[in-house]
Amino acid sequence: MRFLVDNSLSPRFAEALVTLGHDALHMRSRLPADSADEVIFDFAAAHDRIVLAQDTDFGTILARRRSDRPSVVLFRGRLKATADVVSMFAAHLPSIAEDLAAGAVVVFDDTRVRVRRLPIA
Repeated sequence: MRFLVDNSLSPRFAEALVTLGHDALHMRSRLPADSADEVIFDFAAAHDRIVLAQDTDFGTILARRRSDRPSVVLFRGRLKATADVVSMFAAHLPSIAEDLAAGAVVVFDDTRVRVRRLPIA
């Protein structure tokens, strides 16, 4: 899987995923830091990358466009330390990989992981 880490998460998040063997890059390595969410979304779609973010605007973009790509993973709640978020994501990735490949919004919060297949009707 190919990941694009949004500006709402640290570049260390992308680095940690690469260390774990994933194809991940932080959006600032390819786009200006002040890029609009729409630009980031379009870049991810064009390059077949899954967006990882804390910014719920990506879910809104998916719903408004009724798009089935790119998949989006949102991290919500109190968990903020990069190492903790990466660890949680890596632990759950095997169980959500099929959904992400098919097109989904996955939301991690303090108590659960929610998956919604795309497109959002």
